[in-house]
Amino acid sequence: MARISIENVHKEYGDFTALQPFSLEIADGEFVVLVGPSGCGKSTMLKILAGLEPATGGRILLGGRDVTDLAPGDRDVAMVFQNYALYPHLTVRQNIGFGLKMRRMTGAEIRRRVEEAAKTLGVAHLLDRKPRALSGGQRQRVALGRAIVREPQAFLMDEPLSNLDAKLRVHMRAEISALHNRIGVTTVYVTHDQIEAMTMADRVVLMREGVIQQIADPDTLFREPVNLFVAGFIGSPGMNLVSASLDRGGTAPQIEMFGTPVPVDGHRLNGASDVIAGLRPEHIRLGDGPVRFRVRPSLVESLGSEKYVYFHDDAHQIARSDDGEEENSKGLIARVPHAGPLKEGEELTLSFDPADLYLFDAQTEKAI
Repeated sequence: MARISIENVHKEYGDFTALQPFSLEIADGEFVVLVGPSGCGKSTMLKILAGLEPATGGRILLGGRDVTDLAPGDRDVAMVFQNYALYPHLTVRQNIGFGLKMRRMTGAEIRRRVEEAAKTLGVAHLLDRKPRALSGGQRQRVALGRAIVREPQAFLMDEPLSNLDAKLRVHMRAEISALHNRIGVTTVYVTHDQIEAMTMADRVVLMREGVIQQIADPDTLFREPVNLFVAGFIGSPGMNLVSASLDRGGTAPQIEMFGTPVPVDGHRLNGASDVIAGLRPEHIRLGDGPVRFRVRPSLVESLGSEKYVYFHDDAHQIARSDDGEEENSKGLIARVPHAGPLKEGEELTLSFDPADLYLFDAQTEKAI
């Protein structure tokens, strides 16, 4: 295991800045996930960390050793890629042990490491098969085994589950987390999937356009987003965001949402003149509550234990895609558990508690 220190690392390609100055301290044995939309710089940072891309500036320390200018083979890290990159003509045993053979280890040591890794990953019974006889999940385990036998100071994983189907991704997500808990090697994991990030990470680094937006543990990232982008990116379904007109004329400030006045804490506003209100789908309830409003659902999706109720507030809603950018959408969403029959077009009452609102300055997009 090793501590990783990334100090003001940045990357330019001519006039294009792919990665703004990036600094991060990763503790021994920590599992850190870099997440964000395509083009945010997360894979660029991982490649620089691995030595596959040179940094334009800054430095990287691994276990206290400056590895900024070292070749990939001299950094003592192991990478797992989106593409398994297994040799089709070699057996599982030979694929896992290939890197050790290149390092001229003894046959006995290679055999010991390969068998231990195969047992840990549950592929010991597959050691004599070739990759074409394996499922996608089994191939991914072999790729992980090839990294484990190196016994590196750190694992670097670049979207290793993106080629798997949805059910297998969930299974392998849990397996990688369990594997990390067993062997405890410092891990940096890159993904565009915020669910992977939230379920696997000790800490999440959320990026956008080469800039770190927030670094936090998953619970803090969900509960305390620092800006509008983080709020819209984290959560499934994503947070509902609406432009809310602010009225300071009464005894207490209030905003209007869904045609209904909603009191807000004046101390939170910090002089903001225009605000964007955020409300997570699970905080909208079916039936009466502190703030209630009537809607006609445009769409109802049933997931068995819960329903997604879509409705529109065209004058105020801000639609966000999965990467936090504005787009057209099905509408605002209420996530309703254990609901009876609900139909599109039939009026129903929804409600929420003002204490569940998130407020953002419309000009700076920072949380207030």
